[in-house]
Amino acid sequence: MASVAHVTSPALPDLSLRQLEYLVAVADADTWAAAAHSVGVSPSALSQGLAELERRVGVPLFDAVGRRRVLRVTAAPVLDHARRVIALTHDLVEWAQRIGEGRAGRVRLGLVDVAAVVHFPQVLRDFRTEHPDVEITLTVAPSSTLLDRLAIGAIDLAVCVESPTPTPDVTTTPLLHEDLVVYAPPDVAIGTPADWGPWVLFPKGSHTRDIVERRLRSLGSPITVAAESHQPDVLREMVRLGVGWTVLPRSQGSDGLNHAPLIDRRLVLVRRDGVIDDPVVDELALRLQRASTSDVAVSAGAVRTG
Repeated sequence: MASVAHVTSPALPDLSLRQLEYLVAVADADTWAAAAHSVGVSPSALSQGLAELERRVGVPLFDAVGRRRVLRVTAAPVLDHARRVIALTHDLVEWAQRIGEGRAGRVRLGLVDVAAVVHFPQVLRDFRTEHPDVEITLTVAPSSTLLDRLAIGAIDLAVCVESPTPTPDVTTTPLLHEDLVVYAPPDVAIGTPADWGPWVLFPKGSHTRDIVERRLRSLGSPITVAAESHQPDVLREMVRLGVGWTVLPRSQGSDGLNHAPLIDRRLVLVRRDGVIDDPVVDELALRLQRASTSDVAVSAGAVRTG
């Protein structure tokens, strides 16, 4: 009888959580002294720990720049791994504390402004009423900020605008579509896209800004930006003052201004992959999904002029 060959996997490096925590601290702090302070060790202990991490990984992680040591660009995979491990370990510790202390639980929820103000305030009110012992921490911020906080384990759930590019290490669940509408200054006819602008828009790099710019370019509209703001109220008022045109969700726009549909965007529920299940977080996620309806948005159609 032929014997079966066993393939031996390479031995895993003996990396400690403390060493990975040191690496994240150095990447996030302005100085080594600040990094050392953030993790409660001396700069020399920090240096020794990172030197040992380099040795165990077997790949140089730092370059010497004068008297400073600077994290190499090629060390990004090690840093990404460290962030994920630290975030998952925080999840485990917090879960164990909740079980050990008998606390009801905690949910750290991130919402873009329209989700907090327009689409899901009743969900949050009902959840708070029915779960008075659950601690709910709410963060209202742009989508990119919420995804960054989700990646490092600072929030459990995020309702944000779907990114034009895939986001790694997360599970995304569609919630609802909503119209994005072009708004012109008072007494200005919508006309044709070639005559639109200048613009007052969400800041460069926001998901909605990316969606809007792609659509405007496809319509042949010039994109000259006169001002930026994350706040829909500010953008709307700048349009009223004649500073420029804007694009807002219909729910945050104004019927008192000439307007035309442009495109739609999708709001999604985002969670990190591989997190430990938490019944309280799962329930709130389910409520957000149930509150969403597929008929909220009119499909993205041709621009009407007038």
